[in-house]
Amino acid sequence: MGIIVSLEEIRHILKSDMRILVGGFGISGTPLSVLDQVLHTDIENLEIISNNLGDNGMGLHKVFMEGKIKKAIGSFFTINKEAVVAWSKGELEIELLPQGTLAEAIRCGGAGIGGFYTKTAVGTALTKDKEIREIDGQRYVFEKGIRGDVALIKAAKADKLGNLVYHTTARNFNPVMATAADFVIAEVDEIVDIGELDPEHIVTPHIYVDYIVQSTYIKEGSEYVEVK
Repeated sequence: MGIIVSLEEIRHILKSDMRILVGGFGISGTPLSVLDQVLHTDIENLEIISNNLGDNGMGLHKVFMEGKIKKAIGSFFTINKEAVVAWSKGELEIELLPQGTLAEAIRCGGAGIGGFYTKTAVGTALTKDKEIREIDGQRYVFEKGIRGDVALIKAAKADKLGNLVYHTTARNFNPVMATAADFVIAEVDEIVDIGELDPEHIVTPHIYVDYIVQSTYIKEGSEYVEVK
C-alpha cells in the first residue's frame, strides 16, 4: 500500500550503485519531480534502465549532467547529445535494446520470467555475446528479464491507497516498471480519496506501490513547467 510522503523524504531511499528503472518516453510519463530530488543527494554510479536519458535539460538529462549515471540500458539515447559524447569517450556505458525488447524484458522481470527468445536484432551487433538459438528454422536471440532495485514512475492520479491511473501515452513503460522493482515510488499529478477512481480504469494496483509523491510540474501546451 502506498504511503504519501513529501519529495524530500524519498532522498534516503536512493543509494549509490543502485539499478533504477525510470518511466517515460521522451518527457511524457517521466517522474520529473522525483528525478530533481536526485540532484540534492550525493549518490553516484547509478545504472539507469529507461527508454532514454531525458530531454531538453529535463529529467534524466539533469541527473546525467551531474555525473551520477555510470550505465544506461535503453533504446533511444541520441536525444541526449552529451550522453552520446560521453559514450564515445568511454565515460558512459550504454546497452542498447530495441524498444519492444526493452518493454518485454521488464515485463518478464516483473512476472518472474528469466528471459525470452526474440528474432528482433538477430544478425546485428546488438546480439554480440548473447545466446543465439534456432527454433523451427528461425534464429532467435535470448534476452534476460530486467529487474531493478527501485522504480521511479509517473501516473496521472493515485488514490490514498496507491492505486494508479495514467493519462494516454504517459502510460508507456510505467506500468511494467511498477512490477519489476523491489521498491516503487510513484509521482502523480493528483491524489484522490479511496473510492474516487473507477476500478475499471486502475492500471497499477496499490500492492505494487510503496511511496506516493505529489508532482511539482504541470503541462502547459507541449511543455512541462515546474510550479514553485
